[in-house]
Parts: sequence; C-alpha cells; structure tokens
Amino acid sequence: MPDSSVLAPPNDTNPADLVEVLLTISLTGVILFRPVYETGGATIVDLAYERLNPTAQHMLRLPECPSETFLTLFPMAAQQEGVFAFYRDTFLAGQIGRHQFNYQYDGLDGYFQLVAQRQGPRLVVSFTDGNDQSRTAVEQALRLSQAREQAARTEAERQRGELERLFEQAPVAIAVYRGPNYVIELANPTVCRLWGRTPEQLLGKGLFEALPEVAGMGYEQLLDGVMATGEPHVSRGMEAVHEREGRRDTVYWDFVYVPMYNNAGLIDGAMVVATEVTAQVLARQQVEQLNQELEVRVAERTSQLTAQQHLLSQILAQVPAAIATLAGPEHRFTFFNELYQNMVADRAILGHPANEVLPEVAEQGFIDLLNQVYATGQPFIGTEILIMLHDQATGKAEPRYVDFIYQPLQDGQQRTQGVLAFVLDVTDRVRARKQAETLQAAMLAVVQRQAQQRQDIYQIFAQTPAAIVLLREPDHRIDYYNPAFEALFPPEEWTGPLNGHSLGEVYPRLKLAGLVRLLDRVFETGEPQVVIDMALAELQPGSPRYVTFAYQAYREEGRIVGVAAFVYDVTEQVLVRQQVQALNGNLAAINEELYDTNARLTRTNTDLDTFVYTASHDLKAPIANIEGLLLALRQQLPPEALQADLVPRLFELMEGSVARFQQTIGYLTDISQLQRADAPETTDLPALIDAVRLDLAPLLETTPVTLTVVMDGCQAVRVAPKTLRSVVYNLLSNAVKYRAPDRLAQVQLRAHCTPGRLVLAVQDNGLGLSNAQQGELFGMFRRLHTHVEGSGVGLFMVKRLVENAGGTITVESQPGVGSTFTVSLPA
Repeated sequence: MPDSSVLAPPNDTNPADLVEVLLTISLTGVILFRPVYETGGATIVDLAYERLNPTAQHMLRLPECPSETFLTLFPMAAQQEGVFAFYRDTFLAGQIGRHQFNYQYDGLDGYFQLVAQRQGPRLVVSFTDGNDQSRTAVEQALRLSQAREQAARTEAERQRGELERLFEQAPVAIAVYRGPNYVIELANPTVCRLWGRTPEQLLGKGLFEALPEVAGMGYEQLLDGVMATGEPHVSRGMEAVHEREGRRDTVYWDFVYVPMYNNAGLIDGAMVVATEVTAQVLARQQVEQLNQELEVRVAERTSQLTAQQHLLSQILAQVPAAIATLAGPEHRFTFFNELYQNMVADRAILGHPANEVLPEVAEQGFIDLLNQVYATGQPFIGTEILIMLHDQATGKAEPRYVDFIYQPLQDGQQRTQGVLAFVLDVTDRVRARKQAETLQAAMLAVVQRQAQQRQDIYQIFAQTPAAIVLLREPDHRIDYYNPAFEALFPPEEWTGPLNGHSLGEVYPRLKLAGLVRLLDRVFETGEPQVVIDMALAELQPGSPRYVTFAYQAYREEGRIVGVAAFVYDVTEQVLVRQQVQALNGNLAAINEELYDTNARLTRTNTDLDTFVYTASHDLKAPIANIEGLLLALRQQLPPEALQADLVPRLFELMEGSVARFQQTIGYLTDISQLQRADAPETTDLPALIDAVRLDLAPLLETTPVTLTVVMDGCQAVRVAPKTLRSVVYNLLSNAVKYRAPDRLAQVQLRAHCTPGRLVLAVQDNGLGLSNAQQGELFGMFRRLHTHVEGSGVGLFMVKRLVENAGGTITVESQPGVGSTFTVSLPA
C-alpha cells in the first residue's frame, strides 16, 4: 500500500495575528470607532477614529488613524443621510445594524452599504461602496448635472442672503442705478436717511428725478464717465445739496461710483458707496480760516523784524570792514555787507552754506574754525592770516591777508544760533611789512658778510621808515640807530650821541618793560623774538602810540656779535581793531534786541502749536466713531460675506481713508508737541539705553544684527529724558531697518561726555546716503528708502528736539558703506 500521512494541526493558534491578517487582506472597508460624549454627560455627540484597514483608507482617502473626528471630516453625514444617527443607535442597541445610502458630500460620491455592531467600548463598521461598479454615460452626466445645479443653487442663495444683509446693515450709503436715466433699483436705509427720502420716494425713479436739488452739480458727468469707460470713480469731499426734514442742507460726500454689468457682460448701471463727511470738511475749512488769520499776525511780526534788520543792515553797511552773519551748524549766510561781497568776488548768497559758495575757504580750514566757534560758544581771533580767495580780475585764487574775529551769536539762554564774521583786509600792510622784513634780511646779510659795507647799509637804514638800532653784545651797546629810531624813542634825560652807550643807560624803562631780557635771549640762542602791539606809554608815559618790536641776531664770520632791533609803528592798525571791538559791543546790543523780537515770535509759534494740538485732538472723536462702525460691520458679517464681490474693496477704501486720517492727526499731534521742551533732569544713561533696547527687542530678535554700546564716562547726565530717549530710539531703529541686505548688520552706539556736553554717535554699515539724499534727510515726511515701512517724520522730530534742547545733529554717510549720526546735547 502506498504511504499516507496526516497533516498535524499547527502549533501557532494566536487569534490576534489571525485578526490582523483578516483586516489587512479584507476587500471591504473596516472602521473601529470610539464614541465621544458631551462634557460630564452620557450623550454621544461624535465618533473618534481608532483605526481604518487598508481598504477603508483607500475608499475614504484617509490615514490609518485620523486625528479628526467623524463629524469634523463628514459634517453632512448628520444633516443629510442620517449616517451618524445610524452609528449612534446601533452602538446603543448593541445589535447588528444595516444601512444603505447614496452620499455625494464632503468629497465623496457613491452608494454605500454599512454593517455595524458594538464590541465593548467600540463600534465596528464594515462597508462597501459602488464606485468600482460601471455606470452608464447618461447616469454619470445626470449625476454631474445634479451636483452642479445643487452647488450653484446653494451658492446663489448664500450670496443673495449675504448681499441683502450687507446692504441693509451697512453704515455707509449704498444705492444701485440702472439704465441711462439712472433709475434707482436699490437704496439701503442709510442712503434713504442721508438723502431725506423714503424707499417709496426713491425706488423705480431716476436719480435726478428723485433728487432734483443735486441736478447740475456735476454728478451727471461723473456717472456718464463711469458708464462710458467702465472705470470706477472716487471723489473726496464733493459738495451736494439735499432737502432733509423740511430744510435745504449743504453737505459733503466721500464716494465711489462702480460700474454694474448685465448677463451679457455690458455696462447697464452703476453702484454708489458713500459716506457723509460734512463735519470733517467744515472743520477743515475752519482750520484753513484760522490759519489765514494766524498768517496775517505772523506777517505783521515779520514786518517788524524786517524793519529792525534793515536798520541793522544800514549800520553794518557803513562799517569799514567786511561783515557777514552765518546761521546754524551749516553756516548759512543771513547777512553780508558790500565790503564782504567784494572780498569774496560777489559769490555770497543768502540762505546758502559758506562751504558751498566758497569751496576754497573750506579747504583752508576756515569752516572748521566756524564749527569750533559754533560748538564751544567761544570767539576766535585771527591776525594776519593768509587766505586764498578767488579774484574776478584774474580768474584765479589770489593770496590775501586778513585780521578777523568769529563771534558766536547767542540767544537769551546762551545757546549759539550762528556766527558773526568781522574781517579786515590787511594785505597791503602785511606786504609792506614783508617787504621791509625782506629788506631787513637783505641788509642784515650784507652786514654779516661784509663789515666794510656797513656805512652803505646805514645809508639804506636811514631811508627806511621802520625804527632800527644795532646793538653790540654782550652788554647791548648801541652801535647804530637810524633817524626813525631817534624820532620814535627820544633819550630819557640823556644828552649827546648814543653810540657806545648801553640801552640800559640811555633807556632805563626798557629794562622795566622786559625788553632787555628778550635781547639776552636772542644773543644766547640766536632765535628771533617779537613783541606785538606794545603800548608806547609803557616806555613814554602819555604816548598814544603802539609799536611792534622784532629782535634778530646778526653775525660776523658766522658768530653772533649783536642784535638788530626793528620797531614798527602799528598805531593805526591797533586803533582800527579797537574800533572793531567797540562795534562788536554795539552788535551784541542789537543782537539782544533781536532776541526780544524772536521771543515774541516764539510766543506766536506757541499759539500756533496750541491750535494745531487742539484741532488734532478734536478731530480724533469723529474718526474713532467711523473706525468703530467699520469694526462692528466686520464682526457682524459672516465670513462668506467678507469674500463677496466689492465687499473687500469697499472695506479697503473705507479703512484706508480712516487710517490716513488717523495718521495725519497723529503727525499733527507729535509735531505740535516738539516746541514743548521738557526741563532737564538727571538721567541714568545706561538704564535709558537698556530700556530702549527692550523696546526694540522684537526688531532686534527678528533681524540679523549686532548692536554694540560703548559709554566713555557717561553714567548720569542732565538732559531731558524724553528728548534723549526719542533721539536714541529713532537713530537705533533706523540703523537696523535700513540695513544692507547682503551683509550682517553692525550697529554701534557710542556715548562720550565732556564738561557741559553729551555726545552720542550711532554708526551702521547699512545702505548709506548720497550727498543729495543727505540734504533732504531731515525734512518733514521725507522718505529716501521706500522699501521699509515708515512715515518720514522720525528724523524731522529728532532734529527739532535736538535743536530745541540747544544741541546739534550731523550725519556722515556714503552709499553702500553706511552712516554715522552724531548728536551733541548740553548736559
């Protein structure tokens, strides 16, 4: 017999593995649900997914364990087909339940057969759909048509309801006109109230038939233009007349006309959305009227100041010196007399900086001297300074010598506002002296080279107007003196010739005046010595003259044998300088009078600032009401309504108008407060800078920037804290915002304290500014880089705050390299 064998039962009888295999290979979908109960109750309100087998995942296009609940993924299952009710009832009954339905919602479209049964705390669902079965073309087309029709009907009903609610509840006036006669098809309650009409008086009638009082005011032409071009039209503050409550009112509108299209795509009407702005327009007109009145008052004050300045100009025009006044840290010309204009070859221009019209002056360091006087408040006196100035006759720069004084012009609070330049052209005097010095050098050389030619030199000395005496050392014995010396210095109680006698014997007062010590020094060192503008009364009591002494060693065969003394009569120059100083005192008195006039103008400016502040404050309430109404409208409308045609655009127009109005009011308020300078007080500078860094933390954390702070001996400074904080905040935020996009931003804040001054410098490696941009940098509402959000007011306010506090602000910048802003404040 053939062998036979019996298959033994398997040793692995784990049922869990068997279930896992069945779920994986099953051709029907299987879902494991866990009921979701209401909080603190026993009512089933939803079903949570625990698991879907691969077939269920494929049919429902879901993952194995969805995080969303059943009603979240299929909200129509509870409303249309009762699927959720079937699941809930089957779980509660504990029996097998069966259900069939056609489901065309929530991304599904098919015929489903369900079998469900409770298993402990879970609900097990097995299902199939008919999507894999073939359908006829007619059935497929019918189903698609039904789906499109239902979706279109639902969407149309939703949009119609949204539009009806929008028009009825809108706080703005809305109306729709049809046809060439602009028949009113729709008018919401707001437009009826503002027009002073009932809906029955408006609907079905032409616009200008229902509102005859607005005919001929330009609205017909605007509507005709919209109908002809299809382009919307926006108007601001347009005048209209309406009969309301038995009276005829003149009102003003902000509105937009939007074209309306029929089913054929042709324009057959227009819609208007309007807001009455009568209160705002009347307020603006009142502001303009008050501005005109204030301008008249300012003009009267300006006329008084002009008269005083004219008197000052007449006085300065008669002074025998070149005079100019320069205002501000840029040293702009505010006055110059005819002598000054002649000296600079007619190039001085009122209102222009000195370094712009006189570039050679800047190159020679005179602008640096002006900066020094403006910064320190201390005058600068220059004597016989060489300067190269353009000469119209030759067309070239020619050398000139000047004596000049740079005198600071200060207000009543000792703050420097400008610089007075008082210049004397001493070119002829210097050239004459230099010629004499040249002659002196030549004569000394002859004396030193050839003693035998001494008499010839003496003859030359005798013709020289300068006083000359030759002394033999070491006891200062007179070897020679010319007639000019004898005439200028007659001997004191001495008779007979002077030769061979020492100066101390003939002129004992020279020793008392210290002149003999200078002779000793020349003999010992060989270095020349000069005594400038000495009053001759020190040697000859009662003498009104002034002289300048020049001592120079002379040699024979290379050895110092004596000292040559040259004495120049400078009485005329000293008297002119004294006259200049007296005139400077008169100018100071005139400056004090100008300060009083400026004080009156300051009070007028304060009145102007008070008015601007009051007007900006009073205008905040109506614009805040409008903003609140718009916010309420957004909250009342459902999300679908906010996406309807025209609604986003209308909200954008209305909210944009409100934002611009609020921004303008804010700027007026900020600028009006610039004149109200805070009193200085002791401020902890490191703590203030740390507070500004905290305010800038959101910007610094989201920007690739390195901020470095260096403080040199600055702990407690006496500066108005609001002014200092505004300056630091604006300069640091600008340095970060206007960074270069191609490199890491590096920003450094340096603080340096000197006696009476605080100097702050903010340096960055950002975009930088050209020379033209630097000239416009501190203007109001000036924005030089428009890719960064801003108002153009920050640097204008910083400059005003710094200048109000008696300080200065400057900028050094180069495009592509970076900028450094330097602020100097009295502390």
